[in-house]
Amino acid sequence: MSAMPVLWMVWGGVAVILMILLGYRGTLTRYEEDQIFLDDSGKHHEMEQTAIALKLHKIEPFLRGTIGAVCLLSACILGMYIWDAVKQLS
Repeated sequence: MSAMPVLWMVWGGVAVILMILLGYRGTLTRYEEDQIFLDDSGKHHEMEQTAIALKLHKIEPFLRGTIGAVCLLSACILGMYIWDAVKQLS
């Protein structure tokens, strides 16, 4: 069995994980405000925004790692296709 189908399956799995993480981040940031002007009675909103920021901070390393993995696997796949094309031309 050649390496290309395995590489494509791994790339697909990592891409699915990336889509799930992006979707989760999108649902979290749906209720995040860019600016909040709070008085003393707005502590509840401040706590909600802090909780959202903490959740985003927790998934950020996983999101960056997954993006890096997708980019690296894409470069490997492209490199293998280019290498195969060069071998065919020689």
